[in-house]
Amino acid sequence: MSSMVDVRKQAVTGLVPPQQGEALIRVAWPAVTAIPPVATLGRKLICSIILAPLGWGLMLPFYFKKILPFIATRYTLTNRRIMIQRGLKPKASAEVALTDIDEVRVIPDGNSEFFRASTVEVLSKGQVKLTLPGVPEPEAFKHAIVNACMAWVPGREKTWLTFVPAKA
Repeated sequence: MSSMVDVRKQAVTGLVPPQQGEALIRVAWPAVTAIPPVATLGRKLICSIILAPLGWGLMLPFYFKKILPFIATRYTLTNRRIMIQRGLKPKASAEVALTDIDEVRVIPDGNSEFFRASTVEVLSKGQVKLTLPGVPEPEAFKHAIVNACMAWVPGREKTWLTFVPAKA
């Protein structure tokens, strides 16, 4: 794969045609909800006044786990693909090209509303090709993927993409 385009040389982030280079559009770091048992117990403890510090203490190592240099995980959307990257020098451990994406779904769970994070599934040919657990602001990330597909995948029928107009 080619290297990323230097974003400092872009007038607007992500406005590099895929033919010229791969440009970063959005990065999301997984929330604690990526580990459901910890998130559920942490949420229950935080909702009680007395046990809230214990809940924060329980979730603290899992928060730092996501940003530690050697095991850090991030979800990256570019003008060519969406991928899960891991490690100090981010390398894609799983990816799906934008041309292969048929549908993007947000799968909420019991912790989604409290932590404002959910699982995002990327479907291709009727199968789940990529699962992104614990995506913060999942609807916004889903719309970023959909917008990237609409912008950078030429000549494809976009019937699965729904446009919801803002109400006046």
